[in-house]
Amino acid sequence: MQKLIVVFGIVALFVFFLLQAGTNAQAPSGTNAVVPRYDLLLKGGHLIDPANGLDAKMDVAVSLGRIAAVEKDIPASQAGKVVDVSGLYVTPGLIDIHYHIGHGGAPLNWFAPDSPDHEVPVITVLTTDPRGQLVPLGVPANLALQSGVTTIVDAGTAGADTFLQEKEEVIDHAKVRVLAFLNIVADGMNGGLEQSVDQMDVKRCTDTILRYSDIIVGVKTAHYWTQRPLDELHPTWAAVDRAIACAEAAKVPVMYDFWPRPERSYADLILQKARPGDIHTHVFAQQFPIIVDGKINPIMQQARNRGVIFDVGHGAGSFWFRNAVPAVKQGFIPDSMSTDLHTGDVTVLSMTNVMSKFLSMGVPLSDLIRRSTVNPAREIHRPELGTLSVGKEADIAVLEELHGHFGYIDCGYAKMEGTSQIAARMTIRAGRILYDPSGLSMVQWEKARPQYFNIPMLQGSLPATADNYPRN
Repeated sequence: MQKLIVVFGIVALFVFFLLQAGTNAQAPSGTNAVVPRYDLLLKGGHLIDPANGLDAKMDVAVSLGRIAAVEKDIPASQAGKVVDVSGLYVTPGLIDIHYHIGHGGAPLNWFAPDSPDHEVPVITVLTTDPRGQLVPLGVPANLALQSGVTTIVDAGTAGADTFLQEKEEVIDHAKVRVLAFLNIVADGMNGGLEQSVDQMDVKRCTDTILRYSDIIVGVKTAHYWTQRPLDELHPTWAAVDRAIACAEAAKVPVMYDFWPRPERSYADLILQKARPGDIHTHVFAQQFPIIVDGKINPIMQQARNRGVIFDVGHGAGSFWFRNAVPAVKQGFIPDSMSTDLHTGDVTVLSMTNVMSKFLSMGVPLSDLIRRSTVNPAREIHRPELGTLSVGKEADIAVLEELHGHFGYIDCGYAKMEGTSQIAARMTIRAGRILYDPSGLSMVQWEKARPQYFNIPMLQGSLPATADNYPRN
């Protein structure tokens, strides 16, 4: 009995100290200090959140990695870190649904002197090195953070055979959120097998999507039999038909990278083959009859009425002003902005560059934000993204609209001049400040806390940082 009393006493004493520690954390002895209600407060910015119909000056508060409040004039005293974003736009983190990461089907030792040469598929010339070898298609995933992008979707770089490698090498380690379209070709892109119909295994494609349904959002078909004569081994619509079959089985959309030819027209793709919710990317590429006799081709609106989605997919060879400018002037604007960034891409550097081109064509900034947030989120069936709703993950972009004289280029080496440009000033992913090149969230170095001035002498020493807000 005495032992039980002693044990009970020890437990009671331990609970007392825990409660006392919690009380002290909220109000240290001799002070009126209170733990801040929010971890981070973006104050004084112009909020654009199309998902919630918000377009006004409002503050955004973050706590535990999620949106905690979106209100006017939230007191600065309620936040541990306050960032003055006056004169800037605060938006949901941008979503780029056409991006390339990883190796695809390229050989892992592509850089080695003894790497075997591969036959170069007709349409992948832009992604080959000077020796004619196929090189990895993907660029670093976290590069997207520099343009306010918090979610990227790999556009079919990997197929069923190569997806796990892409997941383990890139997706699992990226700071930016990474989702993916799975290539109908099991080997993925740039492996020399994109013309092999037997690589387009519907069951393996479906099984892989269902196994990784938290990451894979759809099916991608691209680069199939663009110029060579059709034959028994290469049916006209093989890649499209098999991609659709996989998508129907897995209940996901298809993204089409398409090259028309007399036997399979663009009209056939968007008016007959593509299903409602399917996405045609590279909409303003040179090969499509977007403009006919100076007018927008009626098939574009007909397809849109059917529910077909049109995506920019700018890339190194898929954006021409001669298609884009007349179409935009006549009211046909792509449903979503995207970059198609890859190792062969030198004409587009960022999501904000693509958006800036449309801003200079006269598309309002608020509309561009909609086509870079809530629209792509819906296209990939991820409605929890692209919004600053309270309770959602705090994926935030802080943007600035610059005014001056700017030049923009397309993939046909033509130029368009504009007077506006969008620049990313800060990117927050799940509450962490991952991109802040001008130091919006940072203190002047002379006013940094004493810890900043320390020289770490031992392993485990406190880092010499000016504050403790999470940035990695």
